[in-house]
Amino acid sequence: MSRALLSLIALPLLAALLAGPAAAEEIGSVGYRFKWVGPNDKIVIEAFDDPDIAGITCYISRARTGGIKGAFGLAEDPPYASISCHQVGPVDTAQAEQHRRSQEVFSERASLIFKTTQVVRFYDPKRRAFVYLTYTDRVIEGSPQNSISVVPLALK
Repeated sequence: MSRALLSLIALPLLAALLAGPAAAEEIGSVGYRFKWVGPNDKIVIEAFDDPDIAGITCYISRARTGGIKGAFGLAEDPPYASISCHQVGPVDTAQAEQHRRSQEVFSERASLIFKTTQVVRFYDPKRRAFVYLTYTDRVIEGSPQNSISVVPLALK
C-alpha cells in the first residue's frame, strides 16, 4: 500500500479519535486527607472548554484518592463533583443553537476500569440556555450525586 493511500485512511481515523469529549487542564488542588505512604487525598480543580461552543469554559472540582493505590492509578475516586460553567468569550448564538441535542462534552476515568466522571450538555430552548450536568457512573451501579451549571445565551 502506498504512503499516500495509507495517509488518506489514517488521517480520518485519527481525527475521529481526537474529536471526542474535551480534555481538562488542571488549575490547582488542595490536600484534604493525609496519607502516610503515597500522595495525600486531594480535591482537584480542572477547566475545560466546551468542544463545540467557543466561548464557554467549565470548571469542575472533584476528589482524587491518594495513597499507594492512587499513586499508581489503581484507586477508585469518590463520586462527588461540582461544576461551574461560564461564558468567557463571545458565543455565536446561531452556531450554539445548532447543538440542541444532549451531548457528552467531558469524560475522565475515576477508577482503573469501570468508573467515569462525565459532563453532559443539554439545551433549554424555552430559556435559551445551556445546562451542564456532571455525575459519576459505573458499569453496574452509578451514583445519584450530581451538580449542574447554567450558561444563558444572549437575549434576542
